[in-house]
Amino acid sequence: MRNTTTYSFIPKMIITGFILLQCSLMQSQTNTIKGSVYQAEDPLSKAMIVLEPGGKIATSGSNGSFSFYGLANGKYTITVTNMGFKDYIQEIVLDGHAAKNLHIKMEAGIDLKEVSVVGRVAKNNPENLINAQYSAMPVTIIDRKTIELMGSRRLDEVLKEQTGIAVVNNISGGARSVGVQMQGFGSEYIMVLIDGQPMVGRNNGNFDLSRISVSNIERIEIIKGASSSLYGSEALGGTINIITRHGVIDPQMQASLSHGSLNIIDATLEGETPFLQNKGTANLAANYYRTDGYNTNSKYIKGNTSPPYDNYSLQGRSRYQINEKSFLNLSGRYGLRRSFMQKDFGLGHISGDNQDEQDLNLSVSFDHRFNSNLRSITRYYLTYYTADMSVAWQQTNNAVSQDVFKQTLHRFEQQFSYSNNNTYQLVGGIGASVENMNDNALNNVNSLENFFSFIQGEWTPFQKLKAVGGLRYDHTNNFGGRLNPSFGLQYFMTPKITFKAGIGTGFKAPDFKTNYLVFYNSSSNYLVIGNAVLVPTLQQMQKDGQISEIRQYVLNQTAGNLQAEKSTSYNAGVIVEPSKKFKIEGNLFYHKITNQINSIQVATGANNRIIYTYQNLPEAVNKGFEIGLKYSPLKNLEISAGYQYLIAKDLSVKDSISAGKWPYSQNIHDSAKGNSYRPRPSDYWGIENRSRHMANASIFYNYTPWKLNANVRVNFRGKYPFGDRNGNQFIDKYDIFVKEYFLTNASLEKRLLKDHLSIRFTADNIFNYTDPLMPGQPGRILLAGVSYRFFKDQ
Repeated sequence: MRNTTTYSFIPKMIITGFILLQCSLMQSQTNTIKGSVYQAEDPLSKAMIVLEPGGKIATSGSNGSFSFYGLANGKYTITVTNMGFKDYIQEIVLDGHAAKNLHIKMEAGIDLKEVSVVGRVAKNNPENLINAQYSAMPVTIIDRKTIELMGSRRLDEVLKEQTGIAVVNNISGGARSVGVQMQGFGSEYIMVLIDGQPMVGRNNGNFDLSRISVSNIERIEIIKGASSSLYGSEALGGTINIITRHGVIDPQMQASLSHGSLNIIDATLEGETPFLQNKGTANLAANYYRTDGYNTNSKYIKGNTSPPYDNYSLQGRSRYQINEKSFLNLSGRYGLRRSFMQKDFGLGHISGDNQDEQDLNLSVSFDHRFNSNLRSITRYYLTYYTADMSVAWQQTNNAVSQDVFKQTLHRFEQQFSYSNNNTYQLVGGIGASVENMNDNALNNVNSLENFFSFIQGEWTPFQKLKAVGGLRYDHTNNFGGRLNPSFGLQYFMTPKITFKAGIGTGFKAPDFKTNYLVFYNSSSNYLVIGNAVLVPTLQQMQKDGQISEIRQYVLNQTAGNLQAEKSTSYNAGVIVEPSKKFKIEGNLFYHKITNQINSIQVATGANNRIIYTYQNLPEAVNKGFEIGLKYSPLKNLEISAGYQYLIAKDLSVKDSISAGKWPYSQNIHDSAKGNSYRPRPSDYWGIENRSRHMANASIFYNYTPWKLNANVRVNFRGKYPFGDRNGNQFIDKYDIFVKEYFLTNASLEKRLLKDHLSIRFTADNIFNYTDPLMPGQPGRILLAGVSYRFFKDQ
């Protein structure tokens, strides 16, 4: 059904704002910042200094010195980073009277784990003006140092150790349907971006994060909660933004190789260099990763439950300064994964599962700074994904199923930013995208066209209060327009206590598959029909004698009536930092989802084949709290811990149980005791695959005299429902649950030859925990690795 709401005044309002911004008279540039970076009393070279707002970058020279010229009056934040040292952050106020001379003393050590963006500016991404600091929802940043010290190889390995995040399998989608879950939101509601641009290619709604190597990642920005005001559709439950490496200082290369259990090989070659008298910079990284796969259910299946695969990726990023105020940015990524998996079900039934995936991401942008206050970025983005999937019986070579899926997205965007330094910062933009999908299981597919405009900002009315907020308008050709606002506050009650609260909204239009997919799963004997093609498909099947029953009331309710999903997220929390050694943060969250899309049986075909389509559920809720702490009792020793409590329920199920509506009125059956009784609302446990309790703890230690880094990390996940055992269509305590478990990981790294050579030993899942109901969790993995950095010694 088309939504006729247009909100035509929104784009006009934003465009008018841009014209006014460009016509504004800016303050004259009269200020200079000079400084030197030291380690103890010795100058420290190759430190990166970032000045915000404006995104200016400098590098300390051999004597530790750096400088910035031509700065307007106002408040700035200067961030200094260097490998092996804690980040240095300082706020500076420029008033035009005299040059600022800074003496910056870096402290050796580590600054790891989750970093919340509160009272500080997130690091600049030169190709995107949308900044995580504008989010009203909690933001977590995982930096490159943390990723390297963890010894992780793929993106999913990093994320599953973070508070409130789980990497889960969707059993109905097959062995390769693996996605991320965040504060109860499934993978289909989490947008994955690379340098601020959305990535495509999902299996049954899940984005497989193991496709992405961590070799070229500078940092990962995670927003938990509705983020459509920042990034648009699909950000209904949050975002994972992967920022690749940029900001080249000197020419250098790195080669690394790891090998170990499951015949894992992880080989990476990276290089970066300035060129044309430092006007341009270039980063390039190539990675090869392979594994033999594994089997978590060897009692019943011979072969693998998780596929072996070979993964190749090539990624590059370049930035060129055309003149004093203009830059040209180019970036690209190509990935190829090939896998083949056999399963022996006994009695000579051996299946062969083959899948080849390719994805391509290309981006070009033009960055122009009118002055220190006003900046614009014009950018074009292309992403392409294809997957060729087939299953055949090996003994007869008869095809069970074959599917070739292709998806392409073209996106154009114009962004502007304005800051007066002292009080507020604004970012706005307009853009459009065209998405096409081609699948032999899709019928009558139309392209998805989207227009969007947005404005976001940060306002500091006085020193203790900071407000963030924004509006984004999205209009699709299939579902009309939607306006998504967000608003958040940060109140610095004392220098050691900060209170924060926020509200954000999100929406997700039904995708191609929920509308047009017609897919048959032969092994489970069910058929899925997209909502938009439901009626003609059933009519043709009935004409061919393939239908034994149609549930007319379900058909009348669902056919051609699929609505966009919507969410509203509320968040409130407090941060207490009594000293530089100790920090604790608590956060309450409440996410309300309406029109959530779920499958429902609409008919029964020949041979008892179940036929499904999609429907909107009235309302679901994810609610709970998170606690995190960080403690450094000794220099170079950091202890971190996190905990999440979550309740995730479909409120329509609860209401149906109260009203005695079928099928939720069926008795609950205790198979152990043979008892049955009438269900009550309190018997409803919640949504599948969600744990009530999740926790993590880690210890990182850096012994500087030996240049030795060691860490131990423990992750806990409480029991969670796997499936309905007694057939009453909702989860109760007598159904199938995955047991609670602990996973322990460790890593040890030694640096040699003036930090050129690094040797690393990694142990994941040390106590070898596996469960047949967790096909995506391998047993113990031991790896040894070596890397060598080629750079010029100072």
